[in-house]
Amino acid sequence: MTRKTLDSEDTIAAEPASRPTLRTVAAEAGVAVTTVSRALADDPRIAEATRKRIAAVADRLGYVPNRAAQRLRTGRTKVISLLLNTRHEFLSFTSEFLGGMSEGLAGTGYAINITADRLSSDRLEVIRNIRRHSLADAIVFTRTECFDERVRYLLEHDFPFATHGRTDFTTPHPFVDFDNEAFVRMAIERLAQKGRRHICIVMPNERYTFGQHLRFGARQAAITHGVQLTVPDDIDLDTEPDEIAAKLRALHASANAPDGYVCVGEVMALITLAYLGDMGLTPGNEVDVVAKRASPISNHFRPRIETIDEDLRATGRAIAKVLLDRIDGAPMEKMQVLLQPEGPFSISG
Repeated sequence: MTRKTLDSEDTIAAEPASRPTLRTVAAEAGVAVTTVSRALADDPRIAEATRKRIAAVADRLGYVPNRAAQRLRTGRTKVISLLLNTRHEFLSFTSEFLGGMSEGLAGTGYAINITADRLSSDRLEVIRNIRRHSLADAIVFTRTECFDERVRYLLEHDFPFATHGRTDFTTPHPFVDFDNEAFVRMAIERLAQKGRRHICIVMPNERYTFGQHLRFGARQAAITHGVQLTVPDDIDLDTEPDEIAAKLRALHASANAPDGYVCVGEVMALITLAYLGDMGLTPGNEVDVVAKRASPISNHFRPRIETIDEDLRATGRAIAKVLLDRIDGAPMEKMQVLLQPEGPFSISG
């Protein structure tokens, strides 16, 4: 039997080839290393034909960016931390919002790191940890509060961020938000047009800015259209679904039961439709429901209800653009986006 040595041809052949670098791609493509770097980052200063040719060379050679080397050279992690609350509308919010962000960051080299935002814990500590340990180049978070300490902290430390939601700070900061006040006005107007006189809405907790916007818009719309408004004060969107359903059943059993419901999201719509079905009530007959639609799953609600759209995929794309603008030092007016609701629409199968 022939013993193979460390110098044998078989051993050498089994060793992996050296990892392709920017210099390898540059040599193969016949361009400068800086041109390759910019082309792979989809820099518009590089001609599109050149970008495509360099991308094809990099793909053929199996080039993968070395994030550690990039971080040493630029001081950037090429990571964006997205803080998500795992309870609030997780069904539709995450897939659509994250999909939009991914589309908006395509070609930039940025990766998204998801971190749980636990509402009952110190929400600022997560932010501090990311900044102190340079875990990301920028942060995105949702569920903003009127005077959010996370916003204050990041502004004081000049750390790039964008919020899904506004605050009441006088100092401007980057945000993308949905006009919840307009949404609830449209929903109540539609229910009033359908002859509903007592409208129930399960709201977000008052600590959140979008909860304030919803309450203000709902009160104003109720006055305008002369309808009764019920906002249960012992439950909110974060309450356990069974507890929400029990509260709605108790309201229906009262002498003055609601005949219209506004659902601030698809999870709330599912709970409401289930409760109505259990009580033998049919939307479009004894009651009517108008819900916020954030994903295609609403198309499969039965019975069918009317919806008003919040395009979370467009929100994610807008967040990505705002972040990139913030990292590049764009003017603040380019970093504040308020998206408008669309509808109401009848859901069709």
